[in-house]
Amino acid sequence: MEKKEFKSESKRLLDLMINSIYTHKEIFLRELISNASDAIDKMYYKALTDESITFNREDYFIRIALDKQNRTITITDSGIGMSKEDLEQNLGTIAKSGSLDFKSTHEIEEDASIIGQFGVGFYSSFMVADTVTVNSKQYGSEEAYKWQSSGAEGYTIDVGDKDSAGTQIILNLKENTEDENYDDFLDEFRIRELVKKYSDYIRYPIKMMVSKSRPKPKKDENDENEKTEYEQYQEDETLNAMVPIWRKNKSELKDEDYNNFYKEKFYDYEDPIAVIHTSSDGLTSFKALLYIPAHAPINYYTKEYEKGLQLYSDGVLIMNKCGDLLPDCFGFVKGLVDSADLSLNISREVLQHDKQLKIIANHLQKKIKGELLDMLSSDREKYEKFYNSFSRPIKFGIYNEYGRDKDLLKDLLMFTTSKEKKLATLSEYVSHMQENQKYIYYASGESIEKVEKLPQVELVADKGYEILYFTEDVDEFAIQILHEFEGKEFKSVSASDLGIDSDEKKDEEKKETENKDLFQFMKDTLGDKVKDVKASSRLKSHPVCLTSEGMLSIEMEKVLNSMPNDSKVKAERILEINVNHPIFEKLTDLMKTDKDKLKKCTDVLYTSALLIEGLSVEDPVELSNNICELIG
Repeated sequence: MEKKEFKSESKRLLDLMINSIYTHKEIFLRELISNASDAIDKMYYKALTDESITFNREDYFIRIALDKQNRTITITDSGIGMSKEDLEQNLGTIAKSGSLDFKSTHEIEEDASIIGQFGVGFYSSFMVADTVTVNSKQYGSEEAYKWQSSGAEGYTIDVGDKDSAGTQIILNLKENTEDENYDDFLDEFRIRELVKKYSDYIRYPIKMMVSKSRPKPKKDENDENEKTEYEQYQEDETLNAMVPIWRKNKSELKDEDYNNFYKEKFYDYEDPIAVIHTSSDGLTSFKALLYIPAHAPINYYTKEYEKGLQLYSDGVLIMNKCGDLLPDCFGFVKGLVDSADLSLNISREVLQHDKQLKIIANHLQKKIKGELLDMLSSDREKYEKFYNSFSRPIKFGIYNEYGRDKDLLKDLLMFTTSKEKKLATLSEYVSHMQENQKYIYYASGESIEKVEKLPQVELVADKGYEILYFTEDVDEFAIQILHEFEGKEFKSVSASDLGIDSDEKKDEEKKETENKDLFQFMKDTLGDKVKDVKASSRLKSHPVCLTSEGMLSIEMEKVLNSMPNDSKVKAERILEINVNHPIFEKLTDLMKTDKDKLKKCTDVLYTSALLIEGLSVEDPVELSNNICELIG
C-alpha cells in the first residue's frame, strides 16, 4: 500500500471545501452523479474512434446503494474507469480536471457535454464522509486500483478488486452531531428526492434498490374476514427521468405537456398564459423553457420574492434562481435554461458572470418581448389579462436605471384612454391623434373617475384630443423618462403650457394683463405656497385649479412625499383662475372694496384647489372659519 500526502495548497483547499465553499451538504450526491455521468460519456466518445467498442446505452448506468447498518453510501458507474495514474492525477491534486484533459487528449469539440471537474466536485464527499474509498478499473486494463482517504492527512493507493470497468465510490458517513444528522442520507426517500432535484435529467439511468411492500397471498382465498398481511421486498428502480421536456422536439409536445410540467415544477394552480420553448446553437449553445404566468405570485410585490430562472449544465441543476438571466422588468417569468457552455466556479453553486451568460440573457430578453408583442397582436384579451397582472414591473422597468430598458419596453405599455375607456398602446394613441395635435396628453389621479373630473381636463377634452389616464404611482415617472413616443412629446393636462392656441387664450391673457394687480395681490397673499397666480386658458366651467411647472408634477409630489423618508419635495404650483367664471367678478370687486375679505377668498380658492388634487389641507380650522365668514 502506497501512502501519499496532498500538496499544501490542496490541503488548504480541501479544508475550505469542507467548511466553507458549499452551503448545502446535500450537493455531494449531485457532484458524484455528475462525475459518474462524465465517466460514461467518456466511454461513449471513446467508442466513436475505437471500432472494437460497441456502445449499447442499455449497458450503461449509475447505481446508488445504501447500507444503513454500516452507514455507507456507494455510487457505482459503468463508465471508462481510471488507471492508477488517473487516480493519482485526478484525485491526488484538487482542482485537477480529468474531464478537461480527456477532451483535450481526444480532440473533443468544446460543446461536448462532459461537465465534470473530477477533483473539485469529488471532494464535496468529505462534507458528509470521514472516509472515502474509490475502486476503479480502467476500460481495457487488467488491473483495478483502490484510492482511499480520510481527509487532509493524505491518501493511499493500492491494488483494487473491481472485476469490470468503471468506478465505485464508497462513503463512510460521519457520526451524527447536534447540528447535522448524516443518517438522513441513508433514507431512500431522501436520496430519491435529491436525485429528482439535482440530477433528474442525467442522460443515463440512476438506479437504486428500494424497499416496497405487497400483500401476501391469503391462506384461504374464500375467507373474506381474513386480514391482509403485507411482506417487504426489494425492487430495482430508476430514479431519474433522463430526458427533460426542454430537450424534446416541439412537435412531440402538446400544450398539456407544457402546462403540466409548469404546474408541477413551479407550484402554480393555473396554466401559464404563454410558453416560450427556444434554443440557440451559436457561440453559446443552450435550450430554454420559459413560462409567463397568468397571475402574479402572492409575494411578487414583496421583498421576499426572488426572480430568476433555474440553471442547468447539461441536465444538472446548478442554480435554482439565477437572477442574472432576467431583467427586473421580466422578473415574473418562470422557467429554466440548460447549457453545457457556461463557466462554473469551484463549487458549481455560483455562476461566473461571463460572456456566455450575458449572451443567453440578451437572447431571452428579446424572446420574451417578442412573445408579448405576438400576444398583443394576435390575442388582445390574453395580453390585457397579462398586462393587468404585470403592468407595474413593465412601467417600473422604463423608469429604473435612468431608462436603460425604455426602448425594450415602450411598445408593451398600455393605458386606459378617454376615447373608449379601454386600454390602448402608445402606438394606437398616436394613430388616433388629430392632425393639429402637438402632444400626447395625459392626466394623473387616483382613479379614472377622479381623473375625468379634474378641471384641467376641460380644455384638452373640449378640443377632442384623446387623454391617457394615469392611475398608478409609477405611471408619470415612467413617462417622464420616456419623454416622447414616435416623435410626439408627452404633456400633462396640468402643465402650465398645453401648447394649444385659441382665441380664448388671447382673451384670458388680455384679462390677466388688465388685472395684474389682482393676481399679484393673490400671489402675495399665498406667499411661498405657489409660484404664481394667473388667468386660466384651460378652465371652462370650474372656477379654479392648480397646475405646475418643471419636471415635478403635483401627482409626482404626492407619490414622493408618501414614501417613508424625512425629505419632502414640492412642485412649482400655479393657481389658475377662470376669468369667465362668476367668482372672478367677485374677486375684482373685492380688490376694490375689501382686501381683507379678498385674502380669505384667495385662501379658500387655493385650499379648494388642493382638495381637488387630493392634497391635504394645511389648516382645516382656518378653512372652515374663512368659509363661514364669507357666507355670513
